[in-house]
Amino acid sequence: MRIVLFAGKGGVGKTSIAAASGVACAQKGLKTLIMSLDAAHSLVDSFDLDKTLMDKNKGKPIRVARNLSIQEVDVQEEIKKNWGAVHKYISSLLNISGIDEVLAEELAILPGMEEVSSLLHINRYVAQKRYDVILLDCAPTGESIRFISIPTSLEWYMKKLFDVERRIVKIARPITKRLYDVPLPEDEYFATIQRLFDRLEGIDRILSDPNITTVRLITNPEKIILKETQRAYMYFCLYKMCVDAVIINRILPEAVDDGYFAQWKKTQGRYIKKTEHLFSPIPILKVPMLSDQVLGMAELSKLAKEVYGSLNPEQILYADTPYTFRKVEDDYFLDIKIPFLTKKEVELSKRNEELIVRIGGFKRYVLLPRNIAARQPSGAKVERDKVVIKFGGNDGS
Repeated sequence: MRIVLFAGKGGVGKTSIAAASGVACAQKGLKTLIMSLDAAHSLVDSFDLDKTLMDKNKGKPIRVARNLSIQEVDVQEEIKKNWGAVHKYISSLLNISGIDEVLAEELAILPGMEEVSSLLHINRYVAQKRYDVILLDCAPTGESIRFISIPTSLEWYMKKLFDVERRIVKIARPITKRLYDVPLPEDEYFATIQRLFDRLEGIDRILSDPNITTVRLITNPEKIILKETQRAYMYFCLYKMCVDAVIINRILPEAVDDGYFAQWKKTQGRYIKKTEHLFSPIPILKVPMLSDQVLGMAELSKLAKEVYGSLNPEQILYADTPYTFRKVEDDYFLDIKIPFLTKKEVELSKRNEELIVRIGGFKRYVLLPRNIAARQPSGAKVERDKVVIKFGGNDGS
């Protein structure tokens, strides 16, 4: 079983490369699914299917060729199947605030609903062994990070807050009904969240298992896009996911010798070299800009050959562990692979058995082994592409 995420800044060619990879896998006889995680779905367009703009097959997989299906999750259908009580409660709150009932139902789609729904599908497909390969066409970087952080965030919420909230609401509901017009959630609201959490069990292990799941970062040879790719790489490492390739897309081919493009070619050459330097030893796959748009099975098959050459798209192209624990004499160390950082950008704190690593606006909770959890982090330093955190004695010495 293989899962590959195709991630990067919007507009770099993720959908086309994910679709081309799926075509190549299917042609090898592997039962393949390409799933769009982007609310602005465009998989159907890549395959040049005769579908209307809003026709997503109710979010179910569409077979497009032998061994190949695509899926564009329809959040409205997912709400009917999975989010009923939660959506109903949020809609009622918005409606009470004065928003029209129809508009309230539309606005009650919370951030994360579509991502959780996609995770539910992936978890089920893995459990059922329905596909040999699942390729995920990710949303732009920010939403992709939210997607992979949801299992950790939801687990934290369920362990720390869910039962407390449920008990408080149960006690307060009879009182608030007499004093306020604003309703508190009913028991079915909490039961729905619990069912969703139960159905997501194990998805975090699937996503962080480098023998199953890897990430391929798509970039273009330009400064701004390369910076975004660096940030994406850093955050995927933080969430313990293996990046097995960086794909540089839309490189001007050598045949383009028009003087108008001379500076562009020079600029691209500089950033191609920089990409190779920054991400070594991860494989760098170079894809030339093609002479026309890539639409349909035949063109996607050609693109796959340009991307992978003699490589197999389903294979793990590179394997590494984002973080490891080790012991040196009486001290323990946690090595977290987070490239492109300086020490001042990393904030550490500890709560019970969890180490909290904050980088910019993102946090990662690292559950510590029992023999380390009793210790306090006594220092941190940046060594090349990793943060080394030292845990001294039980008193933090």
